[in-house]
Amino acid sequence: MASEPPVILVLGDSLSAGFGMDREQSWVALLETRLQAGGHVYRILNSSISGDTTQGGVARLPRLLQRYQPVFVIVELGGNDGLRGLDLSVTRENLTRIIQQSQASGSQVLLAGIKLPPNYGEVYTQKFESIYTDLAREFEVLLVPFFMQGVIFTPGLMQADGIHPNADGQPVLLDNIWTVLAPALDH
Repeated sequence: MASEPPVILVLGDSLSAGFGMDREQSWVALLETRLQAGGHVYRILNSSISGDTTQGGVARLPRLLQRYQPVFVIVELGGNDGLRGLDLSVTRENLTRIIQQSQASGSQVLLAGIKLPPNYGEVYTQKFESIYTDLAREFEVLLVPFFMQGVIFTPGLMQADGIHPNADGQPVLLDNIWTVLAPALDH
């Protein structure tokens, strides 16, 4: 019996769940295609849920780590925490737990940084954004500084709600992840 390919787990929210489009159009599906085209043998497990928070990620992660033993965990969570104005210390603690649990299971972590709209105030948004860079530095994990770079303010790449990228924006999201993930593959 052939051994199963190593797993890349995507733990995210609507930005990774393919909200408002067919699943095969999402950046996660495109990642699987790009990996295969490049000869990288991985299985993608997309455990992203629209509307999810870091608390939801903490609750789901132990079972996912135990069952699938991923070699990579891509964490794209926190945006809903910020949009709901949740206490930043709770978001930081939840992301810390996700990173620590993933690393303890032997997974390499890639943290996808999120930025908030300016209407949350300069102090809150700066403190929110620094969570990602601080945790990446503290735990020596891979970091995409701003997951939505090149999408959020680019005409034609967002859905009508102004929050979610459309199908045309998905390859840009993939490129943002790929730039950081690709050098770490197969090592």
